Amino acid sequence: MSNYSIQSQKLSKLFGRRLIFKDINFLLEEKALFGISGPNGSGKSTLVKIIAGLVASSDGKIIHKNSAGEIIPEKLHNHIGFVSPYIVLYEEFSAWENLKIFAKIRGISLNEERVNNYLVRFLLDERKHDLVKTYSSGMKQRLKFIFALMHSPEVLLFDEPTSNLDEEGKTVVYDIIEEEGKIRIVIIASNEAKDLELCDEVLLLEKFKG
Repeated sequence: MSNYSIQSQKLSKLFGRRLIFKDINFLLEEKALFGISGPNGSGKSTLVKIIAGLVASSDGKIIHKNSAGEIIPEKLHNHIGFVSPYIVLYEEFSAWENLKIFAKIRGISLNEERVNNYLVRFLLDERKHDLVKTYSSGMKQRLKFIFALMHSPEVLLFDEPTSNLDEEGKTVVYDIIEEEGKIRIVIIASNEAKDLELCDEVLLLEKFKG
């Protein structure tokens, strides 16, 4: 992987007059397993969205860099793989068609060998041509991981990664997280103890309330 880093500089967020978090600082370089935790409503998803360039901060900033220099927010999607409850799938298409659509949106060729390997690993291979609307919530969650991994991004952002997963699904996800954390930056936003146990460092949002 390229020399990738994410730096948070005095990052703060308000919704109206309500302070979500204040003065968050961290530096992640090349490879890391970094956790974000806090009570429901503490701002975990908001912070993840700011890191991904989907939401603006109220103050401070997030800086993404690789060997070519700083990455502008409009280009972040090329460098990030994202799993979250609020990612929308195309329910009227099959999993395979969804993967082709997402590859086209990203402007990349679908690496069929890579994607098929993930479909097998996430126990979706036999259902890849079924419409996504026939999938259980756990199957949809596993499909989101393939979307996140299919383009070999430098950063993986997982917001509540094991939600809706049974124990078999969680085992696959934990194996993926441990593997990916050895070669790239992985950020996990969660309150699940097992999710956070995988992390080298955990940021507790209740410490950044002003």
